[in-house]
Amino acid sequence: MASELSSTVTEGIRVNVRTAYVKDESSPKHNYFVFAYQVEIINESAYHVQLVSREWHITDSTGNRRMVQGDGVVGKQPNLAPGQKYQYVSGSHFLTPIGKMEGHYTMLRKIDGVSIEVQIPPFVMVVPYLYN
Repeated sequence: MASELSSTVTEGIRVNVRTAYVKDESSPKHNYFVFAYQVEIINESAYHVQLVSREWHITDSTGNRRMVQGDGVVGKQPNLAPGQKYQYVSGSHFLTPIGKMEGHYTMLRKIDGVSIEVQIPPFVMVVPYLYN
C-alpha cells in the first residue's frame, strides 16, 4: 500500500492502516474514485481476543457521510492470541477524489467475555494527482 501509516492502540490492541488509490477501477470523469485499504490488527495485550463486529464512518470531501456495520471483517471473525496479528485488505469508493474513514471494531476478550471497542484510526484517501 502506498500511503503513510495510520495507527492507534486501544487496550493493547494495535490497528494499523495503509491506503492506495485504485486507478484501474476508478472513473474520474464519472466522479467515481476507488481506494483500497490494508488493515493490520496486532494483539499486544495479555488476553486472547476475537473480533466480532465492525462499524465504519465514511465521509467524502463534500461532507456526505455513510456508515457501514457488520459482523467481523471480510467474512471472518478472527481470534488473536497475545502477540498474534491479523491482516486483511478491503476497499471503498467515493464520489469525490478525497475521502476519510474511521470507526471501531468490537472485540470480545475471551477470558471474561468483556467487549472492547477498539478504535480504528482516522485515515484519508486522496487521488495522487491532487498533490501535483
